[in-house]
Amino acid sequence: MASRSGAVHVATTRRTYKGRVYETHLLRRTYRDGDQVKHQTLGNLSHLPPDLIETIRRRLRGDPPEAAEPWEIVRSYPHGHVAATLGMLKALGVDNLLASRADRERSLVIAMIVARILQPASKLATTRALREETAATSLGLELGLGTIQDEELYKALDWLLQRQTRIETKLAKNHLWDGTLVLYDVTSSYYTGRRSTLLRFGYSRDGKRGLPQIVYGLLCNAEGCPVAIEVFAGNTADSKTLSKQVAKVRERFGVRRVVFVGDRGMITSRRIDDELRDVEGLDWISALRADSIKSLASQGVIQPSLFDERDLAEVSSPDYPAERLIVCRNPLLAAERARKRTELLAATEQELEKIAAATQRARKPLRGTAKIGLKVGNVLNRHKVGKHFELTIRDDEFSYRRNATRIAEESALDGIYVIRTSVSAEALDSKDTVRAYKDLSKVERAFRSIKTVDLKVRPIFHWMDDRIRSHVFLCMLAYYVEWHMRRKLAPILFDDHERGQAEALRESIVTRAPRSEAAHAKDETRRTEDGLPVHSFRSLLSDLATLAKNRVRLRGTPGSELELLTQPTELQQRAFVLLGVTP
Repeated sequence: MASRSGAVHVATTRRTYKGRVYETHLLRRTYRDGDQVKHQTLGNLSHLPPDLIETIRRRLRGDPPEAAEPWEIVRSYPHGHVAATLGMLKALGVDNLLASRADRERSLVIAMIVARILQPASKLATTRALREETAATSLGLELGLGTIQDEELYKALDWLLQRQTRIETKLAKNHLWDGTLVLYDVTSSYYTGRRSTLLRFGYSRDGKRGLPQIVYGLLCNAEGCPVAIEVFAGNTADSKTLSKQVAKVRERFGVRRVVFVGDRGMITSRRIDDELRDVEGLDWISALRADSIKSLASQGVIQPSLFDERDLAEVSSPDYPAERLIVCRNPLLAAERARKRTELLAATEQELEKIAAATQRARKPLRGTAKIGLKVGNVLNRHKVGKHFELTIRDDEFSYRRNATRIAEESALDGIYVIRTSVSAEALDSKDTVRAYKDLSKVERAFRSIKTVDLKVRPIFHWMDDRIRSHVFLCMLAYYVEWHMRRKLAPILFDDHERGQAEALRESIVTRAPRSEAAHAKDETRRTEDGLPVHSFRSLLSDLATLAKNRVRLRGTPGSELELLTQPTELQQRAFVLLGVTP
């Protein structure tokens, strides 16, 4: 009986016809039929690609399968956000600001600045993220840092602080000039340690009354670009930091004609009289406190008729010699303050009514002027509207009523604020003066970024005063890079990249700054004009991080390693183009 079993293989035949060689590849089964060996053709493979024919031949022969690719990925590093940030830093010349010569300390400081933007962390955590064996990104590889010891970043901080004066002077040369506006404000950050001499208890802007803090003041140009920062003891009053900043700008930076812009708690009447008024080339823009505005109203300087046809008027007063006073009324702010006052008065009355009822209850009535007064004081302190009530406290009685006169006086000034300045009208008209004061919000935006949103200056892990100063300065340099990145990336961020056009159509400088039509379109569609998804700055960095730098090598050949980037997406490519950076 014939045996039909056999082996399947690929048979290749060649023949020559008119000088041309023809190959035929057939899938055949060879089997024994009695004493004869026979071949059965199962199919013609000649139409298949040569590499596939060869693969079929090997597999039918029993050879093991080859790897799909000759390359293998040894390590993959998130890279796109590193390339964007590091590229922007170098394009701004920050590396040359730090030192004209490339050395180890400069590279470590650059690494800390970029790492602060990408992923804020302690210096020890940053060290681990930069080491090649524990690298979280390609940053250490890009800077060629190699092996990093724990103490190196701390020594690099000391190196940075020694150069702070020179670096700030160079920044001032790039961003300040004679006659420039300088925005200045201070903030504070709490601290959980006890060793630094800078730590003091003071007014906590973080709401951490039980913790000591440091205070630091930031100098920016008129556009909000940071130029210099200084750290003070935690109990330093805002106004007491001003004189050092004036001296810094005029003497160290060499800007002889300058206009300082500060809030009402910074540039006070006392500071103006003691330190600013008689300094040649120095002007200021600030605002009046509520009690000063009330005084002007009582003198008849501020009257409701000022705002019959406009929301801004310039007045003068002998109380402010050689100064211009610009009175502004924001109707939206007025409505908000009226609403809030009404709610606070109602909430206070509700609590006071409980105290009054407690004095009249039949069982265990509240007695004693001291006890009643203590409870009343707690309520008034909670809602801060005690001045609007007339109180009667006796040993066995408590009553209250609203002071309608005071409420009416305060209501008349709702939404009104007064800008004071020594700048002449020829140099800066009323609208531009108000705009300059409102630009202090740019410094507040910087503080928000440095403290919470992006760079997270706290928690502060350093114990030594100079290390704290250097850490804060490092955060300022990181914000300097971020500030420029945000401006260039604005078309693909939720930021308003056509603010100038919207500002030109603004009806009044007193009202809230409008957003442009392009910004509204991004808000509604979540897409840019060219159809790309809109991002926040943080989410865009996360998206860029998905562009990886891969370390690859030929399989089985350890010495053949090279680096390859993944293909950037359309959004990533757009970001690099806006930044002017090559990944």
